Amino acid sequence: MITEDVPNGVAADRAFRNAKQWSDEQNARIEHDRALGRVLVALIKDDTELYKHYSDNEWFKKWLADTNFEVTHRSS
Repeated sequence: MITEDVPNGVAADRAFRNAKQWSDEQNARIEHDRALGRVLVALIKDDTELYKHYSDNEWFKKWLADTNFEVTHRSS
C-alpha cells in the first residue's frame, strides 16, 4: 500500500499535478502534502493502522511525506 497505492493516489491528485507542472518545488510540496493527507483519509477504510501511524507519529508522517514526495515529484 505504501509503495504503490499511496504514491499512485498522490500522483493522480489534480491539485498536486497542477502544482507540480506550474509551480515551484515549494508549492508542489505543499500540494503534495495536502494530497497525501487526502489519499490517506480515503484509505482509512482499508488500513486504519496506516492512518493511525500517519496521524499519531510525527517521524512516520515526515518520512512518508518525504519519501512519497521524492517518488511523485521526480517522476514525470
